[in-house]
Amino acid sequence: MSDLDKIFKAYDIRGVVPDELDESVAEAVGGAFVRLTGAKTLVTLHDMRTTSQPLAEALGRGAAAQGADVIHGGLGSTDMVYYASGSLETPGAMITASHNPARYNGIKLCRAGAKPVGIETGLVQLKETVASGVPAYDGDPGTISSTDLLPGYAEYLKKLVDLSGIRPLKVVVDAGNGMAGHTVPQVFEGLPITLVPLYFELDGTFPNHEANPIDPKNLWDLQNAVTENQADIGLAFDGDADRCFVVDERGQIVSPSVLTALIAARELAREPGATVIHNLITSRAVPELIVEHGGTPVRTRVGHSFIKATMAETNAVFGGEHSGHFYFRDFWFADSGMLAALHVLAALGHDERPLSALLSEFSRYCASGEINSEVHDQAAATAKVRDVYSARAGVRFDELDGLTVAGSDWWFNLRPSNTEPLLRLNVEASSEAGMAGLRDEVLGLVRGHD
Repeated sequence: MSDLDKIFKAYDIRGVVPDELDESVAEAVGGAFVRLTGAKTLVTLHDMRTTSQPLAEALGRGAAAQGADVIHGGLGSTDMVYYASGSLETPGAMITASHNPARYNGIKLCRAGAKPVGIETGLVQLKETVASGVPAYDGDPGTISSTDLLPGYAEYLKKLVDLSGIRPLKVVVDAGNGMAGHTVPQVFEGLPITLVPLYFELDGTFPNHEANPIDPKNLWDLQNAVTENQADIGLAFDGDADRCFVVDERGQIVSPSVLTALIAARELAREPGATVIHNLITSRAVPELIVEHGGTPVRTRVGHSFIKATMAETNAVFGGEHSGHFYFRDFWFADSGMLAALHVLAALGHDERPLSALLSEFSRYCASGEINSEVHDQAAATAKVRDVYSARAGVRFDELDGLTVAGSDWWFNLRPSNTEPLLRLNVEASSEAGMAGLRDEVLGLVRGHD
């Protein structure tokens, strides 16, 4: 058995195949997951990596050996497993390593109703069962069947967003050779959209660029294609298509905070007074706009387990993260990049203005984006930054997640990585010059410390 401590992460299981994660591990995980959840039925999907289908089949064998009936959904996006888990009321498993390099693969799990499984909600027990050996099941094995979940998924998403009467749109989509190449044609079918596809060929070696749109260099091809084709909008998805990034008609990258504010306003128009979740590194404009549109903003730590838990506790209608994850109550509190994309297309299609003009009211501040610094003593570097700013008047601090420091028209958050010797910095200010000065000062303190 491989080193399970290495592959069991905070939110999923992920490692190099076959050295760290192989079919025997996947089979054991399938059996252990059935024992953990007591599932009578389990649904599986997998991405386009060459190792994904064999791992999905192995996981299914392990689940069936414990008496559960297994529904293999075949190729799909991560949000499709949430759809399957929610609509079928059964636990789900997605074989994917998202945007990781080709040599990796992984397993994302959810309980019935798309409820997340993370380190605090079952992964520890799962790892212990796999490590000690899954006990034999005293009963008949479950059945294994296959079904195509894509048409139902596409139909369900389009029921959640009013796309009737939208104007014709030219849309460039960069699938990054990932699962959006499989899902977008079905979801867009019947809409007045001229689709310009980039890298729709399913290829887990990612021959064109990493399927990780949070890195700006992976959006260059999309930006160029939008301007060359005079498109209305560009959409980019990560490898398992659960995150979505947007480029406007000028080829400019749209901040996920701006998308959070736009979708929040749309959801609040539908449900006045609702709660909307945002994490602490989204723009200050997000809570301002939520309040202005009659909603209640709730701030959380970074990370989908915190967002999902807080959404469930508050019955929030929507939640957004600066990483490009967007969560919807009507989608079982789970995240869906495709559903976020449909909201943006609906907003644009019902407005005669270009996307940049439509979004201008949701963009108020200048942001640095996330900047990583390798720092071996993260606590000492953070303490140094706090000491320097403590000596200044009118400065506020909070430590919900790392250190957040705020003034009248600026703020920054400095937080440690959970897995690497890195400090992550996000800065926002009312002017570009103010943001740049603040960014450079904090980076000087952080990097000068080590």
